[in-house]
Formats: sequence, C-alpha cells, structure tokens
Amino acid sequence: MASSWQKSSYSGANNDCIEIRDTDGLVALRESDESDSILATTPAAFANLLGIIKAGGLDHHI
Repeated sequence: MASSWQKSSYSGANNDCIEIRDTDGLVALRESDESDSILATTPAAFANLLGIIKAGGLDHHI
C-alpha cells in the first residue's frame, strides 16, 4: 500500500520540488510538476544517495 506524497519542508510554498513516498517497500520519488514520471528504488539505495548528497558528493553538478 502506498503512503501519501510528501515534500521537503525546505520547499516552502514552492510547487517545483521533489516529492517522496513509501510504496510496497520501495521509495518512490517524483518531481511535483511532472507527477506522471516516478522513480522507485530500494530504501538502502535511497539512503546511500542521501548520504552522498549530504556529504557534498554531487555538488560539482550544480
């Protein structure tokens, strides 16, 4: 069963953000303004991605 979509509190009132939800043991992500495109991954892979982002491992792409 899928939970409802949630967005980061850092997004404020903006509607152009990444939304996330738990669905059948996977983590699903979508961009709020393109809600038909959904990416799903395992919780472990998502946690790894968050760790890389928090450590600045993708900053060179900004």
